[in-house]
Amino acid sequence: MLLEEVYTGAPTVKSGSHPTTVNEFTDQSPALRPEVLAEAVGRMLALGKFDADKILVEEDKGAVLGGALSLAAGLPLAVARWYAYDLGGRSVPVPVDGARCRGTLYVNGIEPGDRLTLVDDTISTGTTLISLIEAVRAAGAEVAEIVVAVEQSADGGRRKVAERFGIAVRSVIRITVDERTGRAVVLP
Repeated sequence: MLLEEVYTGAPTVKSGSHPTTVNEFTDQSPALRPEVLAEAVGRMLALGKFDADKILVEEDKGAVLGGALSLAAGLPLAVARWYAYDLGGRSVPVPVDGARCRGTLYVNGIEPGDRLTLVDDTISTGTTLISLIEAVRAAGAEVAEIVVAVEQSADGGRRKVAERFGIAVRSVIRITVDERTGRAVVLP
């Protein structure tokens, strides 16, 4: 499978206190082939229910994936951005203080009563998804499910989300980082 090929042996860089893979899928290094994106979207659609009103994604690395899933699932796309531009609509500020990033996300495009499928390219520590769930609830909306392409399992994000909110995170593949080589390893 292409997603596994992209991650097998991918190099990592230190991002905060955790290693982060650098690869075609999340960083477009090398450029993202359409067949890799198409495979990720297809596998995520098969994994999730997408029985929601909208998809919510964080823009930095998730927007490419979120846009493709929005088209494939036929659901509107709401985006959490790293800058504010509330034009009288509902923009919910979300403080994020994680191992890899700090700042404020601004969730746009969700309304009270919306049921959302949260989508992310990668879950590691869970910080971003936890912040987004809190924002969704603050906006009077509901998280119907969470579907991610890649889970960096050693960081425990899936467990943290489940313990805190009782929401299962579904991931297409799971990876870890070989501490000796600093390279990604796809788990069975």
